[in-house]
Amino acid sequence: MKTVFKCAIYTRKSSEEGLEQDFNSLDAQREACESYIKSQKHEGWELVEKQYNDGGFSGGTINRPAFQELLQDVENGEIDIVVVYKVDRLTRSLMDFAKIVDVFDKHETSFVSITQQFNTTTSMGRLTLNILLSFAQFEREVTGERIRDKFAASKKKGMWINGMPPIGYIKKDGKLEINIQEAKVVKLIFEKYLEIGTVPELVTYLNKNNIHTRSGKNFYKGHIYKILQNKTYIGKIVHKNNVYEGLHDPIINFDIFNQTQQLLIKNTLIRKNSTNAESGSLLKGKLFDDNNNYMSPTHSTKNGKRYRYYVSQAQIQNRLQDLGSVSKISAGEIENFVTEKIKEYTLDKNIFQEVFENYKLIQQKAILEQLQEKVIDTTFIRYILIKVKISKESVSIILSKTLLREAIEYLIFGKQLLDTPKYDNKSIVELSYKIRISTTTKNGSKIIIGDIKKREINKCLLEAIVKSFYYHKLMFENKLTSKQKANTHIYRLMKLRFLPKEIIEAILTGVHEPDWTIDKLYKFL
Repeated sequence: MKTVFKCAIYTRKSSEEGLEQDFNSLDAQREACESYIKSQKHEGWELVEKQYNDGGFSGGTINRPAFQELLQDVENGEIDIVVVYKVDRLTRSLMDFAKIVDVFDKHETSFVSITQQFNTTTSMGRLTLNILLSFAQFEREVTGERIRDKFAASKKKGMWINGMPPIGYIKKDGKLEINIQEAKVVKLIFEKYLEIGTVPELVTYLNKNNIHTRSGKNFYKGHIYKILQNKTYIGKIVHKNNVYEGLHDPIINFDIFNQTQQLLIKNTLIRKNSTNAESGSLLKGKLFDDNNNYMSPTHSTKNGKRYRYYVSQAQIQNRLQDLGSVSKISAGEIENFVTEKIKEYTLDKNIFQEVFENYKLIQQKAILEQLQEKVIDTTFIRYILIKVKISKESVSIILSKTLLREAIEYLIFGKQLLDTPKYDNKSIVELSYKIRISTTTKNGSKIIIGDIKKREINKCLLEAIVKSFYYHKLMFENKLTSKQKANTHIYRLMKLRFLPKEIIEAILTGVHEPDWTIDKLYKFL
């Protein structure tokens, strides 16, 4: 018995003037396709009665009513072959073309272009399709190389073409010009760092004196480190590992910049020498999963970069039946979470007054003011912390108010801490937080998406994600303007299109960590 192939004809006419030159009507396209199907009757081709006609729709999108109906029928197994007059009747977008082919392949549906000898029912047609897609990929890569070469050449000339200029400068005609008001802030940051000596204390100083970023927000440590190491401020342009003379004027004297780098290196060495891999783990001996398995600090090294984790002993000992809901957690994620919550609790005025109820109000006020300027360090946190329990849905931080008072007195008055902290059960407090945990796509470790009690959409991150999808679509549809093609910031934004879906979801719902920035997002790629 001869096999019957159900054929559907798809026709489209764009409303944009001048796009159609040969057959400019749906009837003409359909008539030609019907004739072709009749010529293949000996192969078992039969035309279905249902018509799929899109009049007045551009080929730049697949959101066309008749075409969507066609795809639905393909998915339902009602169509074996889709026949079109030309391939561009199906779509004008290579990106959409690849998606359509994927749907057809999945449901074993072929398509035929009657005027271009394009027929995926044959092996030669499928080979032609693969060659077409390969050349499209090659063209995209060549375009990217040309843009990167142009970018490098511009950098060598000392031009600034890398998107938003750093604080202290504005961009004009490919060149940086000094913004006088912002430049004063930059100079102050360098001068105060050399005077104060540490970035955390500098951040405290800036925020206390209402010195803010360009957007009016508080400075954070990562932002300050970036400013202090930025060679742009001494009149240089950096591209990868190369440094070129810029066309712009410097804001910072070279001697001051050099002193700053030496102090940064010195502080880095102090931090490295003061902690080893184990003692540097804030929650060593304190962290447990929801089955009360101790979570041991460990680390791995990849490409010279060190990654720290906490892993459940049940996982290490292969006691899989005893595993809790979290077997592995990124050390930085859980440590930052616990640190922030302890800081919030310590600086809560109501809690503070309760802990220091034996002090007079004027003494309480003076102590709290001093405490707000101090750095709540590792020694402080480990002293007051009794235990941390983590599950896939919550984090519990157990601490002692008695030990909290002693730790604050240690910070403010220099009071010596006990080698073995002593507390009674009445002083124990358990802080519980509802969270959502997700698995990273790269190494299987867990990351804390955020405290679900606090959902706040970061408009800056949200806008970056939206733009990444938008520009990515424009690029594959070859609709980027010449100005957009020359903007490397746009190409950098496009990378965010490939973030793990849980990271994008966290940004869209506002449950991400509050210290996330656009720069930090690239670390998830």
